[in-house]
Amino acid sequence: MKKTILIIGAFDTKGEEYAFVKHLIEAHGHKTLTLNTGVYDLNQLIKSDISNSEVAEAGGSDIEAVQKMDRGPAMKIMSQGAEKLVRKIYNEARFDGIIGMGGTGGTSVITAGMRTLPIGFPKVMISTAASGDTRPYVGIKDINMFPSVVDVAGINRISRQIFTRAVGAICGMVESEIEKPKEEKPIIAASMFGNTTACVDRCRELLTEKGYEVLVFHATGTGGMTMESLVEDGLIDAVLDITTTEWADELCGGVFSAGNTRLDAPGKTGIPHLIVPGCVDMVNFGPKDTIPDKYTGRLFYEWNPSVTLMRTTPQENAEMGRIFAEKANAAKGPVAFLIPLKGVSMLDSQGQPFWSPEADSAMFNAVKSNTRKDIRVVELDVNINDTVFANKAVEMLLEMISKLKK
Repeated sequence: MKKTILIIGAFDTKGEEYAFVKHLIEAHGHKTLTLNTGVYDLNQLIKSDISNSEVAEAGGSDIEAVQKMDRGPAMKIMSQGAEKLVRKIYNEARFDGIIGMGGTGGTSVITAGMRTLPIGFPKVMISTAASGDTRPYVGIKDINMFPSVVDVAGINRISRQIFTRAVGAICGMVESEIEKPKEEKPIIAASMFGNTTACVDRCRELLTEKGYEVLVFHATGTGGMTMESLVEDGLIDAVLDITTTEWADELCGGVFSAGNTRLDAPGKTGIPHLIVPGCVDMVNFGPKDTIPDKYTGRLFYEWNPSVTLMRTTPQENAEMGRIFAEKANAAKGPVAFLIPLKGVSMLDSQGQPFWSPEADSAMFNAVKSNTRKDIRVVELDVNINDTVFANKAVEMLLEMISKLKK
């Protein structure tokens, strides 16, 4: 069955390369749709189904004005336009996969459009930036970054191989049919860290037995953002937020921040949300020599050679407690707190390096004193990784799901 692949990029400066890719896709038996993000109207070797004028207009300007701008502002306009148009034509079901290519500027514009597409949708980006830090381009989406090896500048003995293999990849993706399970189970998202693995594993086991599919997200910043993105996309039925440590990193400048909107999505969409202060006792940094000087004298624990953990203070925990309460108070749907009085992580248990009842109490008291009276706050005199805690977490979440169905 023929599929349609969207070819997106700057046809003004890379017309030869895009014409080559278009020919390869059509040789595989698929159709193409072309979207031009190039600023100038040069002699183009590839026809634009969606013109750069349309992209500029969608970005809030017009192509004549963009052509007079400096490179930075021009790229911003074209990025904004690509975002809007790619999502628009996706919603119109006009293509089945997307491919683009370019240097850092082109990659930035093209991936802005790709990031609007759902996870699982075929995306291939041939880029000079594919072998470096790709987070600014990929974000939390499954964009397949394909190293160009040489610059995207002409068809030569290297680029010919790269472009051919990349086209093979996108064609293979659109041709691959995903087998759907006979029964679609409701999905629960859970947040986990190494320090809460025992708890989440037990919860996952219990929820699976009850007929739920559990998606576990590692609370490394990207994990939390991905989870909340899927919630916003309507793909998640409830959230078991055992590990909310990303807020400690957001507050203290750690490397695993998920941004200040973490904890927002479940409340906005109205799905059940059980919030646990899991691993809020720790801020994540890289090796010891990367820790900011302002934290000299604090309590640290070397988790591995690449990760150093810093114990949070009572003041930091109290601030997190107020933030968590504020997030819960804004929720449109069922929300509740479950608090482990004997420690929020494996390291925060009696006899362990981060054990600090004073710091934990500051968090717990802030949650209780700032949360709406109709929001349930349950305290258990156990550690977060004790079996009884996991059992109670599942019980509470299932109660919220049950009440919402009635």
